[in-house]
Amino acid sequence: MTTGPVEPLRIGVLGAARIAERAIAVPARDTGSRLVAVAARDRARAEDFARTHGVERVLASYADVVTDPEVEVVYNPLPNALHGPWNLAAVAAGKHVLSEKPFASNAAEAADVRDAARRAGVTVVEGFHHLHHPVVRRVLEMVGSGELGDVVRVEATIAMPPPDAGDPRWSLDLSGGALMDLGCYGLHVLRTLAPWTGGEPEPVTARAGERAGSPGVDEWLDAELHFPSGATATVRCSMVHRDRDFSLRIVGTRGEATAPAFVEPNRDDRVLVRTPAGERTEHCGTRTSYTYQLEALIAALRHGSPVPTGPDDAVATMTLIDRCYRLAGLPPRPRAAVEPRRAGA
Repeated sequence: MTTGPVEPLRIGVLGAARIAERAIAVPARDTGSRLVAVAARDRARAEDFARTHGVERVLASYADVVTDPEVEVVYNPLPNALHGPWNLAAVAAGKHVLSEKPFASNAAEAADVRDAARRAGVTVVEGFHHLHHPVVRRVLEMVGSGELGDVVRVEATIAMPPPDAGDPRWSLDLSGGALMDLGCYGLHVLRTLAPWTGGEPEPVTARAGERAGSPGVDEWLDAELHFPSGATATVRCSMVHRDRDFSLRIVGTRGEATAPAFVEPNRDDRVLVRTPAGERTEHCGTRTSYTYQLEALIAALRHGSPVPTGPDDAVATMTLIDRCYRLAGLPPRPRAAVEPRRAGA
């Protein structure tokens, strides 16, 4: 029996953020999806984005994108504090959502999005794109197969040079900070190990460096965590690092595996494996993780395939983020003071 062609996703884009090109425009082209609408606070930027990436229409506001009848999926790459409010607005309009991480400003807001999505019967996905790439899938496969033995230690480092001083990632009101922007990747990848570590990781200690002039905003944060199995883990994140380091190392009783760039596998697709049988390097392909992510969303919406980074997963990750902030003596990020029906022009 043959099946007909899959109907292209019809995607509306909120804003013309830098990440939107690699996270949605390129994957849409690769998968044959349609970018049907975009809006930005600066209309000229939206028009330039539309010309460059073949978006069909430029609309006046985010609200117009969310309520547009032709938009099927809303892609939300806005500053962190606007993820929750506009995810909720999209859900209220009956749209599916692909949200950049983190899903919301804090766990309570993430739970509001989850509950609203359940009531509306829509699919909401948090953009932990690394989970869909063969690099991370291969590392998890080695853990699951027992090749590395029992997990003993996990180390995740997600660090980058500092953004510009005016970047929204330095704003507490916009839910900025190194843990929100970078460390969330490390916490999420630890959570994916739960089937082989007796359950979810528990944060034990955390310490952070607060940005001068930006109370509550972490330039860097280090967290130590324990798994029920007795395995331990460290997540280190920094937005004031000398270079980019997005590495993951898993040590087991029979060997270890390292992904030097697990968040950016298109930049470095290696998995380095060391066991008693010797050392080897596996290459998993430099196709972008964002394209794999959009393919997973297409499979979910067109064929009912499960989504591993749905709302329940998002709430669990945001809960872990909030706990790490409190352990480090910093507040969880506040909800944004924004009214989606009026914002986004």
